Amino acid sequence: MTRRERVLTSLNHQEPDRVALDLSGHRSSGISAIAYARLRDHLGLPRKPIRVYDPVQQLAIVDEDVLELFEVDTIEMGRGFALTDDCWREWVLPDGTPCQLPVWIKPEREANRWILRAETGEIISQMPDGVLFFEQCYYPFAEQEDSQPLSWAYDRCMWAAAASPPGPLTGGPDGDRLLAQGARSLREQSDRLIIGLFGGNLLETGQMFYRNDNFLMMLAGEPARAHRFLDRLVEEHLAKLEKFLGAAGPHIDVILFGDDLGSQKGPQISPRMYREFFKARHQQLWQTAKKLAPVKVMLHCCGGVRPLLADLIEAGLDAINPVQISCQGMNARELKAEFGRHLVFWGGGCDTRELLTKGTPDQIRRHVAEQVEILAPGGGFVFQQVHNIMADVPAPNIVAMYEALGRNLKP
Repeated sequence: MTRRERVLTSLNHQEPDRVALDLSGHRSSGISAIAYARLRDHLGLPRKPIRVYDPVQQLAIVDEDVLELFEVDTIEMGRGFALTDDCWREWVLPDGTPCQLPVWIKPEREANRWILRAETGEIISQMPDGVLFFEQCYYPFAEQEDSQPLSWAYDRCMWAAAASPPGPLTGGPDGDRLLAQGARSLREQSDRLIIGLFGGNLLETGQMFYRNDNFLMMLAGEPARAHRFLDRLVEEHLAKLEKFLGAAGPHIDVILFGDDLGSQKGPQISPRMYREFFKARHQQLWQTAKKLAPVKVMLHCCGGVRPLLADLIEAGLDAINPVQISCQGMNARELKAEFGRHLVFWGGGCDTRELLTKGTPDQIRRHVAEQVEILAPGGGFVFQQVHNIMADVPAPNIVAMYEALGRNLKP
């Protein structure tokens, strides 16, 4: 099978020739730039500039030599952009490792922290000394009335303003053509399955704009106001979705939406509240995507969301990520038995919360083999660790995870 065929086969609930593998195919299956620099050294690979693809989470672009060595089957559409040196600026990671950032990301040093500003001047995120990623510190609708246009809030929200490639490279009046051109070029050069990052967050956008506590209280105490905001948001998402898939749709295979609905101990909201505020809106977005392009719909959704899975499936979801197996209710064997005929588990391959960081290579090999044995039969599974490989994960543990999949990675 080609790499694209391998993933599509599993997405269609059939067993491919071997387990499909995702590493850095999207912003929640990647690797910390700090850990990536150590991994390259451990593998004895040539020194290359470490490029920080996701400035907020400090994730690295995984170079082609590593993708080939690990036999990775996926790639993110953004890898078709920012290909020349003039798209990058020099910086230094928190551990002192030299790196490069996209030129439109402009960290400033202030006292004992790095900060990022919106174009309008507000400090929207910070990375204090001793912290390994940027954190949001400005919530637009907690600072101003929500009568402001949503575009005003997006311009002042860390997750939108600190963009990964293509970022502003596809802005302006010629943006649709440039987006289509980059996506088409990537597809012509790679047989990997291509994931297009869209977002379309609902609960999370409310939390990013109003702050978590304020938006959760609005859902519970001011439902009419919450519905008005979500109606505005869906209208904006639908307009962006039509433009995005009009340009990139013919060249991608999976469109990724996001909404972290869960926490460590279960959903952030009840199934009743999910059905009242979000289910129909998710369904509208996901069904529209499938009408606009021949894509599968994946949702990045952290936490213990098992009580919501039946509703997500009914709303049209094809695949869920990262399958956070350390959370309440997220036992892989039970999930596969209950939902495996209808839902693709894109993740759950290795616990990152405890095992990948603190376990031994032998423990990791046994754990990965067990997870694959549970999740792979009948297809409907794409291997990735649970969320990103963090900065403190030892390189031998990363190698052990992929060796458990049959990769020969002896440095």
